[in-house]
Amino acid sequence: MSGTVPLLQTRNLGVRFGGLQALDAIDLEVQAGEIFGLLGPNGAGKTTLFNLISGVTPASSGEVLWRGGAIHGMDANRIARLGIARTFQNLRLFQALSCRDNVLVGLHRHARLQWPAALLGTPLARRHHRQLLERAQGLLELLEIGHLGDQLAAGLSYGDRRRLEIARALANSPELLLLDEPAAGMNPTEKEELRHLIRSLRNRFDLTVLIIEHHVPLMLGLCDRLAVLNFGRRIALGTPDAVRNDPAVIEAYLGGQA
Repeated sequence: MSGTVPLLQTRNLGVRFGGLQALDAIDLEVQAGEIFGLLGPNGAGKTTLFNLISGVTPASSGEVLWRGGAIHGMDANRIARLGIARTFQNLRLFQALSCRDNVLVGLHRHARLQWPAALLGTPLARRHHRQLLERAQGLLELLEIGHLGDQLAAGLSYGDRRRLEIARALANSPELLLLDEPAAGMNPTEKEELRHLIRSLRNRFDLTVLIIEHHVPLMLGLCDRLAVLNFGRRIALGTPDAVRNDPAVIEAYLGGQA
């Protein structure tokens, strides 16, 4: 991959909250088409890194580059329009809306219909709305929750809520999908299904995936490459086999040599 401009890159990226250095000099390169994993104990800085990439939190130092161009300092909406979508560790669904309407919110956010046509309910607006409904239902079907389209998000199982949030993120037609602990609350069968689903989504949509997850076996079986963070620093980077056997990773997870 030498000579290829990374889809996403961080250079010397850091953030400080008061006296706490939450991230310190993080260098990463994510190539187009990769499934790239972020591992690390609680408090390692993984979600903070997502927040810096997606524009939720401003960096204190360093750069975030998208296709070689700087995006740090942009607001979250502008970054999303570039083709970067994310899910959150703490689910941010509209609980009082149906599954289909949750996805429609994401679709309408990026719709290009002019507001007078939408307000007046013109034939163009009605046709556009039908197309959005079909796309929303298609995304639910793809995430294997199409039968739950009319159900309120509040009534879903935790695993199905995770699937719904991924469907809503895909409404943005992203190039890069940031998944923050998508397997949280899932049983072993659901986790295995999720592994196959993420690979399928990558192949179907030519996605690049950056994923945070605590379930190490899932990450080792899913990711092309992994970075491991601990106390805000990157302590390992490489293939699953290389990371699995890295002494620094063993120390971080087990507290001693193994």
